[in-house]
Amino acid sequence: MQVTEHLEAALKEMKPVLERNGIKLYPRLHRPATFIEASLKNIKSSLYLGGVLVAVVLFLFLGHFRTAFISLTAIPLSLLTAIILMERFGITLNTITLGGLAIAIGEVVDDAIIDVENIFRRLRENQLLAQRRSLFQVIFDASLEVRTAVVYATFIVALVFLPVLTLSGLQGKFFAPLALAYILAIMASLAVALTLTPALSYLFFARGVRSPKEPRLQTWLKAAYTRVLRMVARWPEALIAIVVVICVLAITRLPFFGGEFLPEFREGHFVLQVSTLPGTSLPEMMRLGRQISGALTNNEHIATVEQQIGRAEQGEDPWGPHRSEFHVELKPLKGEEEEGMAEEIRKILQSFPGIQFEVLTFLGDRIGETLTGETAPVVVNVFGDNLEVLDKKAEEVAHLLESVEGARDVQVKNPPGSPRLAIKLRMEKLTQLGFHPVEVLDAIQTAFQGTVVAQTFQANRVSDVAVILDESLRKTPEAVGTLLLKSGQGLHLPLRELADIYLTSGRHSIAHDGARRRQTVTCTPEGRPVGAFVADAKARLAEKINFPAGVYAEFGGAAEAEREARQQLLLHSSVAAVGILLLLSMVFGSWRNLLLVLANVPFALVGGVLAVYITGLFEHGEAGLSIGSLVGFVTLFGITTRNSIMMISHFEHLIEKEGLTWGLEAAIRGASERLVPILMTALVTALGLLPLAMGSGSAGREIEGPMAVVILGGLITSTILNLLVLPTLALRFGRFGVPASAGETI
Repeated sequence: MQVTEHLEAALKEMKPVLERNGIKLYPRLHRPATFIEASLKNIKSSLYLGGVLVAVVLFLFLGHFRTAFISLTAIPLSLLTAIILMERFGITLNTITLGGLAIAIGEVVDDAIIDVENIFRRLRENQLLAQRRSLFQVIFDASLEVRTAVVYATFIVALVFLPVLTLSGLQGKFFAPLALAYILAIMASLAVALTLTPALSYLFFARGVRSPKEPRLQTWLKAAYTRVLRMVARWPEALIAIVVVICVLAITRLPFFGGEFLPEFREGHFVLQVSTLPGTSLPEMMRLGRQISGALTNNEHIATVEQQIGRAEQGEDPWGPHRSEFHVELKPLKGEEEEGMAEEIRKILQSFPGIQFEVLTFLGDRIGETLTGETAPVVVNVFGDNLEVLDKKAEEVAHLLESVEGARDVQVKNPPGSPRLAIKLRMEKLTQLGFHPVEVLDAIQTAFQGTVVAQTFQANRVSDVAVILDESLRKTPEAVGTLLLKSGQGLHLPLRELADIYLTSGRHSIAHDGARRRQTVTCTPEGRPVGAFVADAKARLAEKINFPAGVYAEFGGAAEAEREARQQLLLHSSVAAVGILLLLSMVFGSWRNLLLVLANVPFALVGGVLAVYITGLFEHGEAGLSIGSLVGFVTLFGITTRNSIMMISHFEHLIEKEGLTWGLEAAIRGASERLVPILMTALVTALGLLPLAMGSGSAGREIEGPMAVVILGGLITSTILNLLVLPTLALRFGRFGVPASAGETI
C-alpha cells in the first residue's frame, strides 16, 4: 500500500504537467491497494468485535471484575507478543497474519480462564474452612492442579497446526503465515497463564474473595446441568447409540462435498480476457474495445473500464493483437450484488458475436496463472504429436465441458487459423541473378522487423538505434513484394521477382509442456464447487471421448491444486496425530482414558460437517470444502481436545488426589466443577470467531471465514457432546485410580 500511496502522490504532482500536454490521467482504473485496505479494515473490525464479545462473556460468567480483568489481560499481552515475534522473524502484518490472530483471539484467554477460575473456586472453598490455608499456597496448588491440562492442551493445539505450517506451494504461502501467527499467539497465552495469571491473582485477592458463594449464573447452570446429567446417565446405551449414528452420518456425508482450492475474492474488480479470431488487426480490436467499454460503462454498477491490447515482442505473455484484456472497476457494492455482477458482465459480452471471453477476478487471474500458466480455474491439457488431432480432440473436450452443469467461459486457448504471409525464395532465380539467400532474408528482416545498427548515449542512458521501413510501407501484404533488393553486382529487383509471396494460415503459437505438444481447454465453473465440477467433467470425459494412441488429456488448475493440498494436509496431519498420541499418553496412564479424550474428534466433526452443509445451502446450493475449511477442521480438533483433557484430567484428580470413589456422584461432581470453564472457553472461542464467520466471503475474510464457520459449528456440537456424553462414556469405560500395570482390556 505504501508503494501505491507514494506513486499516487507522484502522479498528483505531475498532474499539471500532464494537463498542459493534453494528457488526461485516470489514477484509479485498477488499484489492488483498495482491496487490501478493505480487507485490513474488515479483519481489524473482526478482531475488535471479537475482543468485545469475549470481554462480555467473561464478565457475565465470572461475575467479578477482578477475575474477568485477570483473564482479559491475556488478550493484549498474547497478541502483542505474537506481533513482536513475527516482526523479529520478518513477517509483516497483513490480512493472512491478522486472520490468524483473529482466529486465536478467543483462544488466547482459554488458559487464563481455566487457571483463574480454578484459583477463584479454591479461594472460595478456602474461606469456608475452619483452618484456612495461606493465600500463596492456595493459589500455588490451584495453579498446579490445572497446569498439566493447560500445558498439554496448548501444546496439542499448536501441534495440530503444524501440518498447516508445513504446507508447500501456493497454499503454503496463504496458510503458513496464518498458522505461525496463531501458534505464536497461543504459546504466548500459555506463558501468560503460567506466570502473570497466578501473580495477578495473588495481588488482586490478597485480602481474599468478597463472598464465598458462587455467582448466581454459575449456581443456576450447575444445578440445571446436574439434573440433565443424572437423567442422561440412566440410559447410557441409548445415548451412545444415538451419538454413534450421528457421527457415522456426518462421516459418510464428507465424500459428497465438493472441493475448491480457494474461495472467490471480493475485490470489487474484474479482469475480462476477450479474444477474437487469430489475425485480427490492432485497429479492429481497438474499435471492438470501444464498443465493449461503452456497453459495460452503461451498467450503473460499473465505475471504469480499461482496455489493454497486444504485448511486447519479448514480453512474458505471447499474445497477438487478437487478444485483449479489460479491467473493470466496480462501484461499492454489497456481497450479493457483487456476486451477481459476473453474470451481468457475461450477458453484456454475449451480445458481441465472434468473441470468446473469460470473466475473472484479479487475484483469481494471478492464482490461475501461477498454478498452470492459464487464467481459468479449470484447465484441461490435451497432449500429443499431431496438431490437427490435438485441435479436433480439444474441440470435443470443449463441447463436453459446455454440457457440464455450471460451465462458463469455455475456451480453446490456441486455435488454428491465424493468417500468415509466406515468402518462398526461388533458389534458381537467386543463383541466376547473383543474389545470396542470406542477404535477401536479412533485408526482409530489416525492412519489416527492424535491425539494431547503432547506439546513442545521453548522460548515463544508452538507447539502441534500429532501421526499419516506414509504417506506411508495411501495412499491406502487397507492399512486401515491392521491397527493392540489390545484388552484389548492383542489380536492383523487387522481392516479388525473386520469391513466391502468398497468404496462408498457421498458428500464432504452439504450446509445449515437457517437450510435448499440447492444446489447452479452459473454463470457469459457477454455482458449484470446482472439485464437484471437475469430478463430473472427468467422469463424462472418460465415458464419451476416445483418444487415439499417443494422445491423452490431463486436468489441471485449482481443482488439482486443492487435491494436492488435501493430500499434504492428510499426510502431515497423520504425523501430527502420532505426536498428539505421544503427548496424551504422557498425560494419562490409562489407554481407556486417552481414548475418551479422542472421542472429542467425531463430536467436533459432526458440527463442522453440519456447518459446511448449511452454509453451502445458503451460498450456492451445494456444499464445498475449500482448503480453508479443511484447515478449519484441523484447527477444530486441536481446540476441542482441550475440553476433553480438562474433563478427564479432573476426574483423575478427584479420585487420585481427593480420594473420591469413582461412580456416578464423582462423575457428576467432576463434570459440574468443569462446567463453567468448559462453557467459558468454548463461548469465548466461538464469539471470538463469530465476526469472521458472519462476514465470511466479504473482503479480507474469504479465507478465514470458512475456517471460522467450521470451527464454530464444531465447537457447538463438541461442547454439548463433551458435557453430556463424555461423563457417560467415562462412567462406562473410564479407569480412574487403577494403576496401568494392573492390566486393562479395551
